[in-house]
Amino acid sequence: MRRRTVALVTGVLTAGSMIMAGPAQAHDAGGWHPKPPPLATPWTHEVGPDNALPEYPRPQLARDQWQNLNGVWQYAAATSDQPPIGQDLAERILVPYPPESGLSGIQRHDDAMYYRRTFTVPGSWHGERVLLNFGAVDQVATVWVNGKQVATHAGGYAAFSADITDALRGHGPQELIVGAVDRNQNGDFPIGKQRTTGDGGILYQGSSGIWQTVWLEPVPETHVSTLDITPAADGTFTITARATGDAPVEVVARTPHGATAGTATGRTNTALKVKIRDAHWWSPGDPYLYTFSVTAGQDKVTSYAGLRTISLVRDDAGRPRMALNGKILFQYGPLDQGFWPDGLYTAPTDEALRYDIAETKALGYNMIRKHTKVEPDRWYYWADRLGMLVWQDMPALPIDLAIPPEQTPEPNAAQQVNYRAGLDELIAQHRSVTSIVSWVPFNEGWGEFATAEIADHVKSLDPTRLVNADSGVNCCYSKPDSGAGDIYDDHTYVGPGTPAVRDDRAIVDGEYGGLGLVVDGHLWPGNPHAYEMEDTKAQLTTRYGELSSKLEDLAANGALSAAVYTQTTDVENEVNGLLTYDRKVVKFDATAIRADNLRVIAAGSAT
Repeated sequence: MRRRTVALVTGVLTAGSMIMAGPAQAHDAGGWHPKPPPLATPWTHEVGPDNALPEYPRPQLARDQWQNLNGVWQYAAATSDQPPIGQDLAERILVPYPPESGLSGIQRHDDAMYYRRTFTVPGSWHGERVLLNFGAVDQVATVWVNGKQVATHAGGYAAFSADITDALRGHGPQELIVGAVDRNQNGDFPIGKQRTTGDGGILYQGSSGIWQTVWLEPVPETHVSTLDITPAADGTFTITARATGDAPVEVVARTPHGATAGTATGRTNTALKVKIRDAHWWSPGDPYLYTFSVTAGQDKVTSYAGLRTISLVRDDAGRPRMALNGKILFQYGPLDQGFWPDGLYTAPTDEALRYDIAETKALGYNMIRKHTKVEPDRWYYWADRLGMLVWQDMPALPIDLAIPPEQTPEPNAAQQVNYRAGLDELIAQHRSVTSIVSWVPFNEGWGEFATAEIADHVKSLDPTRLVNADSGVNCCYSKPDSGAGDIYDDHTYVGPGTPAVRDDRAIVDGEYGGLGLVVDGHLWPGNPHAYEMEDTKAQLTTRYGELSSKLEDLAANGALSAAVYTQTTDVENEVNGLLTYDRKVVKFDATAIRADNLRVIAAGSAT
């Protein structure tokens, strides 16, 4: 988008939750209190120590036994590089909500911070290895168990794990401390649109420290660490159980009704082919998912995936078009930034996470562009399950929008190293997600460097998806078009843009729209703005229809393969959302814009 670290602590912190696909145990609030967010969502009041994202967080590599560590932790701004081993911290925070959020109970930014709690390992886990898992910690994390450093991780968007077995001591409480450093735009890591404070424009309040679920699970010595699942046009899945050692593997694929659809046997760390009988293809209109039971030695995990392909084909006029499962399908959806007024980067509940996707679907769209943010795994689970195509952006490196494009320097060496590492993690950790059909390394030139090389690298890591090298290559901070990737992406506001076929790449409107409406009582503090303001719901709906008519013609006659409307919700002072920032009001006539959207998709899918 353009600019317009086991010492004993108090008992209230020792509660964990032994989960066998059930709800979390209650945590004593222990001095935690939420702080009022500038806007509350319909789910704000549901959040508490006994309901801090209790769902199993990793649906594509699931185990029956696990212990959720979300809930009330001790917290303090860091004043020393030495972890507070055996020391009580003064404040209480609700994990996994970032400290800047109201739901956390802290509601401020600290450049460096410590979290502390205790946990108890269930006796039934005796003889197993114990893994400590983090969905994401922003930006640099160090982890100690019983005073022993067990993990470090740099980058704010990727999951990481540590085998903490050798750090555990006997029975009873074990001390866990997490230190995090997050300098936001003053650091050298991808941050997307996060800033220490929002700018009132298109940059928003950042999220530091732990912002996704933390959990424990028991595993055998040799266990699956990653499960790569890739569908193919011949109705097969290629499945690789990447593991900590060699073991025999058995894979059983089943239909949603439980019937066996295919099997394969082999070894860990080796690709297996699972041929699906009577293959049923996944699409937005029919999001059919197979489940997988994978046994690797003594380890048992479950997963799921859909059969689908994404490619470029030629239409009747010989023009390049995007195709799903070999058939041209116009991809149409909103720019989705994934911010929440109560939880910031972290949705208040799993139902809230689902809601945005379900509402987008109900409005007739078939695609979401996940904009310069990476979501928790359950967001992609809901996209897979509900049937929503996803364009996945790589979060951008810091950029100063007060500096003109021609004076903006390339990212420094450390930033480039961190970007490449984060990009590789993004693809490695999401390659099995059915709904993701396109990788977007850069947006409007923000932090752009070595564009063609990066695009080629992404394609080499994942040749099964399309690569959109630089969304908005025609504007803003973008370098001249490199010609790389599979897509030429135009940004025009209010648009829609009219890119022309220029080579073998599909053409898309990667951003357009941005129509605004102020809805009193549902506004973030500050001055609301949009690319074009409308006065009433009716006027907003009519104007959307006018843009849709132009888009329909481009889809039918101009070889346009996709379009992205700005945006799913208002975000802070941007009021150009389909929904208000608190998710309480649909700002358009939903029936009318659903009809508009379905006409556009039909027009662009007919040639």
